Amino acid sequence: MSTEEKRSEPAALGVSGMLRWAWAQLTKMNTAMFLLLMVAVAAVPGSVFPQRIQNPGAVNDYIKAHPTWGPIADKIQLFDVFSSAWFSAIYILLFISLVGCVLPRAVQHYAAMKRPPARTPKNLSRMPQYRTIVLPQGHSELTAHQAIQDAVQILKKRGYRVEERPATAGENASVGAERGYLREVGNILFHTAMIGVLVGVAVGSLFGYYGQRIMVEGDTHVNSLISYDLFTPGTNYNPDWLTPYSMTLNELDVTYDRQVDSATYGQDYDYSASMTINPGNGEEPYEQVLKVNEPVRFNGASHYLIGNGYAPIITVRDGDGNITFEGPVVGLFGGDRNYTSSIVLKVPDTKPDQLAFIGMFLPTGVQEEGAPPYSADPAPANPMLVLQSYYGDLGLDDGTPQNVYVVDTTQMKPLNTMAMGNGIILDSQNTQATLPDGRGTVTFQGVKRYVGMDIHYDPGKMIVLGSVIVVFFSLIASLFIPRRRVWVRAQDTADGLTIEYGLLARGEDPRLATEADKLTELFAETWNLEFADTAH
Repeated sequence: MSTEEKRSEPAALGVSGMLRWAWAQLTKMNTAMFLLLMVAVAAVPGSVFPQRIQNPGAVNDYIKAHPTWGPIADKIQLFDVFSSAWFSAIYILLFISLVGCVLPRAVQHYAAMKRPPARTPKNLSRMPQYRTIVLPQGHSELTAHQAIQDAVQILKKRGYRVEERPATAGENASVGAERGYLREVGNILFHTAMIGVLVGVAVGSLFGYYGQRIMVEGDTHVNSLISYDLFTPGTNYNPDWLTPYSMTLNELDVTYDRQVDSATYGQDYDYSASMTINPGNGEEPYEQVLKVNEPVRFNGASHYLIGNGYAPIITVRDGDGNITFEGPVVGLFGGDRNYTSSIVLKVPDTKPDQLAFIGMFLPTGVQEEGAPPYSADPAPANPMLVLQSYYGDLGLDDGTPQNVYVVDTTQMKPLNTMAMGNGIILDSQNTQATLPDGRGTVTFQGVKRYVGMDIHYDPGKMIVLGSVIVVFFSLIASLFIPRRRVWVRAQDTADGLTIEYGLLARGEDPRLATEADKLTELFAETWNLEFADTAH
């Protein structure tokens, strides 16, 4: 080319060309794998930063504690990760990429299954596995045509898709066979099931919910928003969709280890909750037992037993003798083997000042001289309530949400404390204490058990379950079903009949030689031959 000649410029792609190029890049398998990795990475901030849908109070506290970074994180949706624009974009692109990968492959594979097996090669001896059977003239009445007919039947029984090819002017009679198309079907189903997993997870996160409920013996949980202690709806779930039903905790039965010399003596090793369930769909109420790892399922929701504890029954009267609080108070289990539980009680309706009680509940309380009370056993052998009381402003009047299990005593003054020497200790013998300065009384009236429940509603779980099952079996199919081709050719000559056959595998197949030996055995059995008559 002379220097005066202009170099050819590449043609501009244009809008349609760019779109085709972008689609081709998006539907590559390596792009799908990269997007799958991106989904995992994008989900990390959801476990690092508090999420508004789960705990809006924690989000507000984080923003207050980080006045510079907090608002920035809020604007880039780090507190709403799973409903953010960038996470949704990655998720949708992954979904489109997988669909774009699977559909064309499925169409191509369907077309390949409709095509006849590959033509018979002229030189079968080049195949990885090659066998010949030579029958001298007069040794057998078997003809080339009959040999091909028999080979067709044998290969069909072995699961091959077969095409018989009669002899022509320039070609001997032969048969072509293929099998193993389920391997690629399994591969396609595997990726299709992965799409199903994505769909199921999306359906669950959009239209499911998760809740927690603490129920004291005798309490009834009604499936409405106000009944939950914690309720986390899916991104698009409306609490008005809650299916009406109710369940009542009748009794909690706890079994303790009472074997002498046992390392776990006294600990509870089993507990079960007797429930009365009213499905709310016209069915009659029925009894059912809720146990650990044995959830109760109805109306699409699963109810799990996750814990238990004690709820002492407390009555508080103000200085005028009016009852300002009466009922069970849930004790938070502190984690020790004897079920020492922390007690927090806020009583805002007392006069002249609001009251707060902080202390602990001891199932088997022991009080020794010069030592603080403690629990000697998790069973309620000697229930004991140890309290400290405060009066003042609980800080409830300004409308700021508070943790029911935490009391801010900065605006309050002590009435009874252990440090002052007048801490309140109540048990079955000493059930009532009078508060100083005529501020009322506190009475310990008994104890009940409570359970903690997790309630899950996930409409996508069956989609995920079905998809995972398909993933498992399709993965087995794609790994263990071999893709093979077999050709058998028969030729009558003046010296006799020569039958040759070759086998070819797609990819690695260490069992290809075993398959060739099996075909040799079947041919010999069909034609009443000794293995000495065959030549490898």
